[in-house]
Amino acid sequence: MTNHVPIERAPRHVNWHDLRDLPRYHFLIELALPLPWLIGSILLYDGRFWYLGPIASFFFFLCCLRLNHEAIHGNLGLKRWGDHAVMHGLSALMMGSNHADAYCHLLHHKDTLGEDDHEGHCAGMPAWKVFLYGPRFPVDLNRHAWQKGGPVWRRLIIDWLLVLAFGILCLASGVQGLMLHVAAMLVGQCLTAFFAVWITHQGTIGTGLAGRSQRGPLAFLAYHMFYHREHHLFPKVPVSRLPELARRLDADVPGYAEARRSVTGWLDGQQASQKPPR
Repeated sequence: MTNHVPIERAPRHVNWHDLRDLPRYHFLIELALPLPWLIGSILLYDGRFWYLGPIASFFFFLCCLRLNHEAIHGNLGLKRWGDHAVMHGLSALMMGSNHADAYCHLLHHKDTLGEDDHEGHCAGMPAWKVFLYGPRFPVDLNRHAWQKGGPVWRRLIIDWLLVLAFGILCLASGVQGLMLHVAAMLVGQCLTAFFAVWITHQGTIGTGLAGRSQRGPLAFLAYHMFYHREHHLFPKVPVSRLPELARRLDADVPGYAEARRSVTGWLDGQQASQKPPR
């Protein structure tokens, strides 16, 4: 996959540094976001409404993606070892190596939709192919991180020992809620290519857009993770502040709002154009 059109860069005149000024306890809010969904999913799986468990698991996985994303970019306000600790812990809960994801995600930012973007290469696939490719996606990311990341990243991919230990613990417990949690997370890993990459980049190859960006109620329901274009332009802005960043970009950057492509027109809140940026 090669994107011959240069990807848009962050506009220099936009004021964004103040968006990084968050309370010191902000990381506690981010850490707490997945917990209600985790507890709710396990309780649901163990009860008569077990069929609602996957909904809670979906939002747990989504919140974990957001939290892991913030740790990758150092947006939690923690020391770097704290970010790594968060990624290790989430790896066990999500049944996959988040440090392998981190390595490939940083390359995704460095060479978006380019030859070295192993995370984003599925953006050019049709939807049905992305679903078929899904189970292989985390395998490819782990292999690339192991082969290219060097000794530092290989040590960080100790994640898999934690994943194995947590998985064995859940399965050995005999608790239905924990066993189904493991199964749900494995399914989530297989769907990551679609929900975390494809829907925010599909159709942008050759346009110069850094990604798609949603507005309105669906953006809120997605925990602001659909402000993907804004994130690519300013990765050091915390996810919780991306809506404000989007408002500033729409208002202050000529042509920015007109060039936007939404993740989906459903509940977008504003009309997005299909025109590439100038």
